[in-house]
This record gives sequence, C-alpha cells and structure tokens, in this order.
Amino acid sequence: MDALDLARWQFGVTTVYHFLFVPLTIGLGVFVAGLQTAWHRTGKEDYLRLTRFFGKLFLINFAMGVVTGIVQEFQFGMNWSEYSTFVGDVFGAPLALEALLAFFLESTFLGLWIFGWDRLPKRVHLACIWAAVLGSNISAYFILAANAWMKHPVGYQVVDGRARMTDLWAVLTNPTALAQVPHVVAAAFVVAGGFVIAVSGYRITRERRAATGGDAAVPLARAARVPGDPAMWRGALRGALVMTAIAGAVLAGTGDASARYMGEQQPMKLAAAEGLRHDTAGAPFSPVPGIEVPNLLSLLAAHDPQARVQGVEDIQRRYQAEFGPADYRPNIPVVYWSFRLMIVFGLSTVGLSLLGLWLTRRRRPVPAWFARAGLLALPLPTLAVIAGWLLSEIGRQPWTVQGELLTAASVSPGVSLGEVAASLAVFTVLYGALAIAEARLLVRHVKAGPDPLTVSPDPRGPGDVDAEAALLTPTLMY
Repeated sequence: MDALDLARWQFGVTTVYHFLFVPLTIGLGVFVAGLQTAWHRTGKEDYLRLTRFFGKLFLINFAMGVVTGIVQEFQFGMNWSEYSTFVGDVFGAPLALEALLAFFLESTFLGLWIFGWDRLPKRVHLACIWAAVLGSNISAYFILAANAWMKHPVGYQVVDGRARMTDLWAVLTNPTALAQVPHVVAAAFVVAGGFVIAVSGYRITRERRAATGGDAAVPLARAARVPGDPAMWRGALRGALVMTAIAGAVLAGTGDASARYMGEQQPMKLAAAEGLRHDTAGAPFSPVPGIEVPNLLSLLAAHDPQARVQGVEDIQRRYQAEFGPADYRPNIPVVYWSFRLMIVFGLSTVGLSLLGLWLTRRRRPVPAWFARAGLLALPLPTLAVIAGWLLSEIGRQPWTVQGELLTAASVSPGVSLGEVAASLAVFTVLYGALAIAEARLLVRHVKAGPDPLTVSPDPRGPGDVDAEAALLTPTLMY
C-alpha cells in the first residue's frame, strides 16, 4: 500500500462518516419546521412537544455534521494538493457561495431559532427555522454542483495545467447536478423519515408498556386513556411515513434521470454497475448474478430497450487510445454490489413506509409488531445512501475529474505513507469518540422522551416566558 491508497481510504472513511449526518440534518430540519408550523396553525400541545423533542435531536446531529465536515477541507490541502491546484479556480465559486451564503444563512437563523423562543414574535421565530432549513438545502445544492462538475466538467478551460472557470452559470446548472441534487435531497428525506419512524415506533412500544403494565399489544384507543399517551407518536409516525413514501417516489424519478446521464457522461460507471463486459444492444440487467432481465439496462440507460450500452472492456480499449496506457476500470465488485444494495435498502425503506400507511389508515391503531419493526427504518436508508455514495465516487475512479485529472495525479507529492497513516489513526480515534458521544446523546434523549409542559402555550398569544425559554436551550449544555 502506498500513500495514494491510504489517502483514498482516509478520504473515503471520513466522507462516509460525515455523510451519516448530512442527510438526516436536511430531512429532519424540514420535519421539525413542519411540526412547528402545525403547532403555530393549530395551537395543539402535541405539536409543540414533538417540535421540542425532534428539535433537540436535530441540533445534536447538526453540530456533529459541522464538526466532521471541517475535516474534509483540510484533507484537500493535506493529501490532495495537486487536485486542489487543478480544480481550485472552479471549485472556489460554489464553495465560497456555500460558505458565505448558505452556511451563514443556516447557522444564523438556527441560532435565532434556538435562543428566540422567549424573545421573538411567534411568526418571526417560525420563519427562522424555515430560513435555516432553506440554508441547508442551498448548501447541499452548491456542494453537489461542485461534486457534479467532477463527473461532468463544464464551463471551464484548461490553462497552464489548471482548470479555469469560464461560465459560473454552466457550472451551477450542470445537467448532472440538476439530476443529482433532487436525488440526494429526496434520499435525505427518506433517511430522516426512517429516523422518525424508528423513534416513533420505539416510543409507542415503550409508552404502551408503561401505560398498560407491560402489555405492548393493548389497543391504541385504550392506551390513549392513560398517561404516556402514544397517540401523539402515532401522528409523528404517520407524518414520517407520508414523507418517506413521497420522497421514495421522487427518488425513483430522479434516479432514472441520473442513470441516463451516467450512461452518457460516465459509461464506465454504468458498465461496472452492471458488470457488462462488452458493448451490447438490448443489454440485460441482473438483479443478482445468474439472473437477467432482458433489455432492462438499455431501457434504464436510454429509455430504449434496444439501445447499445457500452461495456467495461470496450471502454477500456477506447480510453487507452484516447488518454494513454492505464487501467481505467474501477473496482467492479464494489460498484456492482453497491448499486444493488442501494436499491434493496432504499426499496425496503419505502416499502416499509407504504405498509405502515396501509396498516394505520382510517385512524387504525399502530400494530405492536409494526411499531417494533419500525426500528429497521433507522439503518436501512442510511445503508442505502452509503451504498449510493460508494457507487457514485468509486465508480468514477480512476478519475477525480472525469476525462481531465486522474486520481494518481491528484495526491500531494510531498506527503509520505507514514504521515497519511498517522493522520488516519488520529481521525479514527477522534471519529470513534465522536460516534460514541453522538450515540449516547441521541439514545439519552430518545429514551427520556419529550419534556412535559407546565403550561399550554398558545403560539398566537404571549405564552409563558420561562417555559418557552427552556424549550431548546438545555440542548447546549451537553
């Protein structure tokens, strides 16, 4: 193993770890904003309690995402200086916009939301969480636009060995980005929906047992007559099920667009995802090795069942003729299985949400077994987005910038294997400690449940200053 391999391993590990928090932050922020909007419109105490509860979980996750994201920027300079030199003039604009516009919008209004419960008018306070949510999504757009440029570079020219941006609008409206952004954001809503489904299912099971002396199978109508009312959690569960199902439909549509762009702009990635060795008209798709669905890959790639799909070995020969001798094939087994795991885990989550909507239709109680099964919605969508990230990034190899810059030419020339290994060891220990802290905080707050309200605050009235001041600020003590 050389410094390049270890640098790639380090960046992959830290990015996957950081990406655990990003989708949940994007989706959970919108869910919390929706809960507060419902409280503002109806004045129902349940919505306020849920806003407070999921707001704490959102803030914990947001803080961890910020901390782990900072490391990414340092690695560009530490391990990937040649890459940074080549792309700096192009990446500078979207990353600057992300930091100066999106992140400051997000963090400023999130701070106002945290400390403004007893100081801001109710409508202004509600607007703060929506502004923070908007900032999160704008931030995702700029980051994904920069990432899409690596897969399909546009709006630039190479001058003296560096990419010089000639058209910022072309970079920001890259067709790959326009397909990728809604796909990733929809995946974020599925992750957040799965998180809320799992938490709500746990709370329903726990509070039913507490309210009925340990009988978790008691009907919801009976359990609702005693303290520890799970009816509130049924509402949260239903909201998350709807959000997950809708986001799943968006995922399918945007995934179709992404597959078509992949076939046009990154044919090697598409061929590796199917394990297709040679150019094939009417290419089949294999859900698992040994089973093929005729013409399906051509249909996915070009909306034409007889379309010709390029194969790995034929692309390799063409790339060698165009770019020179090298191995232009990615790690095919990783790309192949990442594609399938992404689909399986994603469809399983959406299927669980649709099943839940059917079981709880017409105000029916949540079955005890489904409340427990809802815990599966916690790991499944997260595993799906990790598999999707592996497909996206490993499938691009050996390029960091498609057709322009190879990964082997992107690493810092002055960094030794020992230096990369030392920084990787430090990050591993640090991230391990952060993971333990994150898990303990989340588990503690989920087990504790929502804080009881000593008053019944009306979002349209003056409210109780002391009660409102205590809504979210205790989170900062941890």
